Amino acid sequence: MVQYNPKDWITFIFRFHKSDTFRQLMPMMFVIGLYTYGICFLEIEHWKLSEKSHVKNISIMHGMLGFVISLLLAYRTNTAYDRWWEGRKIWGSLVNSSRNLALKLSVMLTDEKDKNFLRQVIPAYASILSKHLSNKEVSKMLYENIDLEIDHEKHKPNQVAKSIFEKINELYKSGKITGDQLITINNELQTFTDVCGACERIKNTPIPYSYSAFIKKFIFFYIMTLPFGYAFSLGYYSIPVVIFTFYVLASLELIAEEIEDPFGDDANDLPTEKISENIKKHVAEIL
Repeated sequence: MVQYNPKDWITFIFRFHKSDTFRQLMPMMFVIGLYTYGICFLEIEHWKLSEKSHVKNISIMHGMLGFVISLLLAYRTNTAYDRWWEGRKIWGSLVNSSRNLALKLSVMLTDEKDKNFLRQVIPAYASILSKHLSNKEVSKMLYENIDLEIDHEKHKPNQVAKSIFEKINELYKSGKITGDQLITINNELQTFTDVCGACERIKNTPIPYSYSAFIKKFIFFYIMTLPFGYAFSLGYYSIPVVIFTFYVLASLELIAEEIEDPFGDDANDLPTEKISENIKKHVAEIL
């Protein structure tokens, strides 16, 4: 995730980050510029269309459709941001649940061996969930006196959650924690699986294809018809105008595409690995 100072306007304006849409759209902007030049050349130099040509009235259509496309893109970006922010809130609840579970167990347990196991396994859930959501390979995780094997054919976060439940159940059966204490920590244990399910819901349920495809086609045909009307009023100056219009509209769609899946490796995705490291640090401090 990109770290920045929101008050530094100069940096925003003149700095181009690797995730900036300008870099991604540069080839297409060049093609749009050539296309606009070709239309202007045909209308002005080759066909020599007069001011009375009906082609000039195409700009009326753009005026009517401009409001529609702005509404569509606003809804598109808002929907994508809602998914991004929901993902952040979900991971925030995982952080809190990991801390609360560690706090309660640090008071309930006295055996250092039991504490050591939970000190390693509790943050392991966040780490493996992060890799699970980004489709990264999960290797065999080795800790002090703990050998946590992950079966790649099965659901990886569930295996870690199961090991935590098994350990808690063992502590209850051995009398190291009471029934009341077991009920006290049950909410934190359940939250782990709830968080995983909520993250998978966001990841596995993208924006409907027909909706996303319609916006892209709408932007494409809107931009492709702009030069026909602008050539009469702006001449060759319509080239930078059309390029800039394409940059604005396409950038909004690209930004929405990037943040609608907040668990990937894009620059603006959630820093789940960093959050996992913080969980590991805090749980180690508590236990």
